[in-house]
Amino acid sequence: MRDYDISTYGDRAAAEYDVLMGGGEAPEPAVTFLTSLVPEGDALELGVGTGRVAIPLARAGLRVAGIDSSTAMLAELAKKPGGDAVEPLHGDFLNLAGIGADRTFDLVYSLCSTLYFLCGQEDQVRCFRAVAERLRPGGYVVLELGSPPYRRMNERQYVDAFQVDADEAAFFLSLHDPLAQRVDRQQIVVDERRTRLVPISFRYIWPSELDLMAALAGLTPVTRQSGWTGGEFTGVGRHISVYRAGTA
Repeated sequence: MRDYDISTYGDRAAAEYDVLMGGGEAPEPAVTFLTSLVPEGDALELGVGTGRVAIPLARAGLRVAGIDSSTAMLAELAKKPGGDAVEPLHGDFLNLAGIGADRTFDLVYSLCSTLYFLCGQEDQVRCFRAVAERLRPGGYVVLELGSPPYRRMNERQYVDAFQVDADEAAFFLSLHDPLAQRVDRQQIVVDERRTRLVPISFRYIWPSELDLMAALAGLTPVTRQSGWTGGEFTGVGRHISVYRAGTA
C-alpha cells in the first residue's frame, strides 16, 4: 500500500477510533486475566491506542506504560478520564527504542491483533526478541490475536460489510497476498455528508509460527485460549496466547 507506514492507521482513525470499533469489548475480562498473571508491577501495552484496557489496568494497581507510533492516538488517550495514569510512550514497538535502554517490565501485552501491524515476518521476530529483552525473569507476554483468514485463503480480494444503516454504511475492501500472509485494507465509512477512509495493512501469523517466534526469543508457551475468560481455541476466531520469560 503506497504512502502507508505504521502510524498511518492510528493517525487516520484516532479521532473516531472508539466509534469505529463500536465502543470495543468491555475491558474487565482482559483486566481480570492480566492481573491474575501479574497482580502488581510494571506493564507495557504495545499499540496502546486510546487506552481501553490500559486505563482500567492502571486503576487495578499496575504501573502501566503504553507505546504507540501515532501521536494522535496518544492525544486521545490523554483526553480520557484516567488517561493520565498511563505513561504515554511515542515510538515504534518494533524494537522498543526510546523507552529507556535498561527499562524492564513484568508484563508486556498487545490487544486486537496489534502485533499484526508489523507487516513483515522479520519485523515480527525482531519485536518478539525486543520484548523478551525487556521482560524481567518470570515476566509474561500476552497477545490477543485473530485467526488467519482460513476461508479466504484462495481469495486475492474481497469485500466485507460490517455496518448497514439507513444513513450510513461501513465496509472493508481487502487485497490478500496468501504467500506473504499480508492483507492491505481500506475501512470505508460512507454517510450523506462524507466518505471516510481508514487504511490498514497487516500480516497475520499462524499459531504454530507464533510459537516458533516466541521460542526463537527464548520465551516459553504457557497457555492458549479462545477468550479472556477461557475456552478451548479450536483454530477459529481469536485467541489469547501467553508466554513467559525464564526465571533467574
